[in-house]
Amino acid sequence: MAPPVVHSLREQIREHIVEGIIRGRWQPGERIVERRIAVELEVSQTPVREALRELEALRLIESAPNKGVRVRELSAADLEEIYPVRAGLEQMAAELAAPLLAEDPSRLAPHVTALYDADRAADGEAQVRHTVGFHRELVRASGNSVLLHTWESLGIEVWTALSIRWLGTVQQSYAEEHEAVLLAFQRRDPRIGELVKAHVLGCAPAPR
Repeated sequence: MAPPVVHSLREQIREHIVEGIIRGRWQPGERIVERRIAVELEVSQTPVREALRELEALRLIESAPNKGVRVRELSAADLEEIYPVRAGLEQMAAELAAPLLAEDPSRLAPHVTALYDADRAADGEAQVRHTVGFHRELVRASGNSVLLHTWESLGIEVWTALSIRWLGTVQQSYAEEHEAVLLAFQRRDPRIGELVKAHVLGCAPAPR
């Protein structure tokens, strides 16, 4: 068994803030008070500040002199920008991972099964978790640590959640679309890179 993942204090605080934004505790344009979070979580302000810096690098929040930190007013256009970058990375990952995933798709299959359950239950949280999990395993299967690090740095889970929950981006069936990608790996489709690229671009929110 793999050892449990141990998150640093900074990462835990970052996840707490992200979850608060996604669930609507902090609305777009609303101020996030560093000191208040530190008191609430019973930590010093230093790791809170570090977590907020990371979220600013992801363009999820913004800071201004004498105005503090606020949740960015994000539009569909803002969210759209990440998808061509992500699609290019995943196209490369799919081509590198193709031999491994053709032989052993077991790292992707559990997410497809879970997505069928999530689709039936209309469980948005599970749809986000397993959609991101599927793509993370795909990129990990490339065996390229630089590629994985670059993909992770995009904050895919955050943007996927925001696309679904803020903009109502909904695929016809998360499970069926991801199963189609899995089957393409299994049949050794020579166009796998292009198929994955098209799949990712198809997940982008439509402009309003």
